[in-house]
Amino acid sequence: MDTEKNTLANRVEAWLRDFETALSASDQNAVAALFEPDSHWRDLLAFTWNIETVSGADEIAAALCARNTSMAPGSFRLGDGAAPPRMTMRGGREDVLEAVFTFATKIGPCEGVVRFLADPTDSSPIRAWTIMTALAEMTGFEESIGAARPTGHAYSRDFSGPNWLDRRNIAVAYEDRDPEVLVVGGGQAGLSIAARLTQLGVDTLVVDGEDRIGDNWRKRYHALVLHNQVQVNHLPYMPFPPNWPTYIPKDKLAGWFEYYAEAMEINFWTKTEFAGGTYDGDTGRWTVDLKQPGGTRSLHPRHIVMATSVSGIPNLPEIPTLDRFDGEVIHSSAYDGAGGREGKHVLILGTGTSAHDMAQDLQSNGATVSLIQRGATSVINVEPSAQLPYTLYDEGLPLATTDLIATATPFVPLRSAHRKMAEQSTLLDRELLESLENAGFRIDHDDTDGWQFKFMRRGGGYYFNVGCSDLIVEGKVGLVQYDDIETFTSGGVTLRNGDFIAADTVILATGFKGPEALVRGLLGDDVAERVGPIWGFGDGQELRNMWVRTGQPGLWFTAGSFAQCRIFSKYLALQIKACQQDMISPAKPAI
Repeated sequence: MDTEKNTLANRVEAWLRDFETALSASDQNAVAALFEPDSHWRDLLAFTWNIETVSGADEIAAALCARNTSMAPGSFRLGDGAAPPRMTMRGGREDVLEAVFTFATKIGPCEGVVRFLADPTDSSPIRAWTIMTALAEMTGFEESIGAARPTGHAYSRDFSGPNWLDRRNIAVAYEDRDPEVLVVGGGQAGLSIAARLTQLGVDTLVVDGEDRIGDNWRKRYHALVLHNQVQVNHLPYMPFPPNWPTYIPKDKLAGWFEYYAEAMEINFWTKTEFAGGTYDGDTGRWTVDLKQPGGTRSLHPRHIVMATSVSGIPNLPEIPTLDRFDGEVIHSSAYDGAGGREGKHVLILGTGTSAHDMAQDLQSNGATVSLIQRGATSVINVEPSAQLPYTLYDEGLPLATTDLIATATPFVPLRSAHRKMAEQSTLLDRELLESLENAGFRIDHDDTDGWQFKFMRRGGGYYFNVGCSDLIVEGKVGLVQYDDIETFTSGGVTLRNGDFIAADTVILATGFKGPEALVRGLLGDDVAERVGPIWGFGDGQELRNMWVRTGQPGLWFTAGSFAQCRIFSKYLALQIKACQQDMISPAKPAI
């Protein structure tokens, strides 16, 4: 085995030497010859100061060589041994030789992952199938962690001066200064980017309208737990304790958010509503209004990071005849649990995750509940099917290495991998899916790319089954097809076949409007037009306007899963720090 590993390492080292030689000479033909014709390069700031993907050997060679002089890459070496070169399955293929490597540019140390389609018994030269390059840190602007941690001398040796708490209170008050960065939203996205920026010495303030840090989870329905496993969901710098449950309860998570903000010394204002702002191109600063219980406060940050999630404003579609219903009508975002609804009749319009979870919560607490299905929905058992995309996090590698590998698969092979996982989950869940269809539930068989791609495209449209699907199959949760409804009435709905379903409450689990609507409402039409679509892929291979400079200077976006927030907050923070040091412009780079 050691001989095999040594052989794999030798082959990768030879490729890295050839790659550095060709790149140093800006020899496009030599660089292209080192890549498969159908190859992909994903860059996270190392060469481009952007997050972008280039496909095709010739196109990769041209893009790399075009940036060779400005970045001066060199010293390509295998990584530190945490993940030695190995044969593995990636991108839906089983014949992949994967290696972690390091290199440097004039900006700072970098890291990457390169993959080859290789026969381990063959010693001939190899060609790269995918490569990812990432800026690890900026020389001279390293994070204040580890050996670079603060000394504490300022308050530990001066007994007459302000102590640590005094300094923290002064920092949080912002009475004598403006923050460099204003982060709007204090969930996992806001906390992650604030923690990263703080460690880079960037003065950052988080504002959130809730009463307490963590209320965005604490105030959700009583039974909520995360649907993916604990090892995937750490925040930057502070992993969850090793005794935490596999699936984290929402109140436990909310408490961790409070503790995290305190431990990471994040400046945070609760009970603060971001009411809008305007940008001054001459000064490079925003003027923002923040509504608080005591009045409105104006600040002038250079950067605004919108960390308000993929889905901010509730989507309230026009539902014909719903105005005839005399009972309670609420959006799912206003649902706070099944308390007080025992014996009540509830109709839930929608069949995504929130709709199913609310139905299960209500049924378990004595309500009579039915789901109204408007469109076909993907259903995946929470175990093992929904966890298939996260198997990398079970391979025993350090979290930082795992995150690096997780980001290393460009769009095309990533899509292939998720298609295979979708096929596998369909086989694993076949009995459940057939039972659901026999009960009249419409399964989205057109969803061939899997639930994660569905999330990245539209932010929903699926359900991880933690029991509600079984309740539907057993008839304990009712199911109504929207097209079968004749009309809403004062007391429920009448179906086309004449049946009547009584209801005291109708819950609209109809999703949320995209971030564009929030931007337009808070920052105006001009800013929204300059930014354009947010989230989803469009015609490109990266999520649109996420974690990168946008068409509006000084306006950034972060959102997504815990893993996405943890991973990409690093690259967003590095860009903002680079803007602060005048290393790059805050404006979106020209294509």
